[in-house]
Parts: sequence; C-alpha cells; structure tokens
Amino acid sequence: MASQPIGIAGAGAWGTALANAAAAAGNDVVLWMRSPEQADALVATRTNERCLPGVKLHERIRPTAELSALAASSAVLLVTPAQTTRDMSTALASVLPVAVPLVLCAKGIERGSGAFLCDVVAEVRPGATVAVLSGPSFAHDVARGLPTAVTLACRDTALAEEMANALSGPTLRVYHRSDVRGVEIGGAAKNVLAIACGAVAGKGLGESAKAALVARGFAELLRFARAYGGEPETLMGLSGLGDLVLTCSTAQSRNFAFGQRLGQGMSVEEAAGGKLVEGAATASALVALARAKNIDMPIAEAVEQILSGAWTLDQAVDALMNRPIKSEH
Repeated sequence: MASQPIGIAGAGAWGTALANAAAAAGNDVVLWMRSPEQADALVATRTNERCLPGVKLHERIRPTAELSALAASSAVLLVTPAQTTRDMSTALASVLPVAVPLVLCAKGIERGSGAFLCDVVAEVRPGATVAVLSGPSFAHDVARGLPTAVTLACRDTALAEEMANALSGPTLRVYHRSDVRGVEIGGAAKNVLAIACGAVAGKGLGESAKAALVARGFAELLRFARAYGGEPETLMGLSGLGDLVLTCSTAQSRNFAFGQRLGQGMSVEEAAGGKLVEGAATASALVALARAKNIDMPIAEAVEQILSGAWTLDQAVDALMNRPIKSEH
C-alpha cells in the first residue's frame, strides 16, 4: 500500500488527525475537503485552525477540494458524518475504482433505513471492499501524537492486516479483525450509551450510577451484537469495551457532553448547540433494530425516549430503577 497515497475524505478534526497519523506512518496522504477556500488555506498555513488549532499538518499531506484526487489512492478513509455515508459513497463511486477499499471511520446506523453503514456502502458500490476503523480515540490525542490503539476490520483478512500495518505508526497502533459487523456495532451503540452516562453526570447522580450504566450498557451492546452477527470477542476489545469506557467517561466526548447538558436541564436543541451528535442521530435506529429482534436494551430505549420528548430524565431514571429484578446476565 505504501506505493500509492492513502486518501482521506473529510477534513474535520478526526479526518485531519488520521491524515497526520497516516503520514507519520510513512504514507503520502491526499486529504479531501468540500471547500476550495479551506483547502487553499490549509495549503498555505498547514494548520486546520477551525478543527485542530495549533496542530501542524504533516509535510506528506496534500490538501485538496478535488474529489478526483482520491482516485489514485491505495485505500480511502471515509471520515464524514455517519448520516452522510450514502451521499459521500455515491460521490466517491463516480471517481473511485471499485478495487480501491473504502474504510469507514464514522460511527452510526443510517436513520430511516436502519442500515448498518457497511451495508449502505455495499449498496452504492457493489463488489467493492469495505472496512471499518473504530476504537477509543479522540482526534486531539491522535493529532498530538499521544499513544492510541484502534481496530480495523475487513472481511478480507489479508487486506485487513495490510491496511492495519500501513496505518500503524510511532503513536498509533492499529489492530485488525475480520468481524466488520462487530466493530461497527460497537462504534454505533456506544455513542447512544455515552449520552446516558453524560446525563447521569449532568444530573449529579453519582459515580456509582455512571459505573452501573457502563456495565449494564455493555451488556446491552453484547446482546445486540450477538443478535446481528457480531462476535463477542470483538466487543471485548478496543472497538467495543475500550471505546465504550472512553466515550462514557469524559466530556471530551461530544455524546457525553451532550448528555451532560441534558442532565443539567437543557432541551435537546440547546444541548446539541447546533453541532452534530452522532449518538442522537443513531438512537432511534438502534432501538428500532433492537425491537425488531426482541433485544432487551432498556438504557438505549431510555435515551431514545428522552430524545423524542416522551420521557423526562427523571422518568427515564424511574423506569430503569423500577424494572423487574433479574439475573445479572
């Protein structure tokens, strides 16, 4: 893979951080963004002040607003919001050869269709290879060169290993698996559970309550993954438990911070503050998929009820605390 550049579609904080990490691993990188003005500014300043202030762009990165510049990539990392995956995959299909793998770096489930993102891409680019990159990682940590480990999953195990090796560098360690479904479920579901943990923190319900939510939320995640073909071992790793623990523990997580503001009494609109919250966009789709297979996910359902306006936070807490007592597993 080193003979061709790695493409990054999306120059937000996470896309820029991954571009820096891929370049630090020895790859030439093409970093695509929608705005020609922002691309020109990034070429001139070598700093993405809007998303990662103070972080210099690696010299091996070439910013561009020309989507066709990604066509010669050995692989393209799609680092745009989950709910834009269909549109972006369609746009890429017009310029990207079918042999070029697409690595999904967003975490979510498509609203409306309830489709997993890999299935969305397979529909738009039939026959193309799809992989997923996920794990406990904040963009600022990766961009600053702090030690981070993530998982890349692809059904082609040899290609998964090749891509993981290509992206691994001095401070980013990329493990590989073939369980694409398990990795994408871990990434999508943990965002919804992080909202619940944030709400508990914002409401001042204590660390014990937050720890209980993480543990019981992980049990929900495992049940969901089993029902939809994910491997439990995958969820025990970086892209499941690791990502859940990180996202549910700090306001650096946008989903946790959103939940925290809900817990402090803000409305859904006020808590979002005009910013995209992937867990909020995913909650209804996750719960619908769980109900379709009779999967017990009370925490995810409570989040969905709060976001829809059906329950207050107090009602959600009462509903969870008054459920029938069962065996822990």
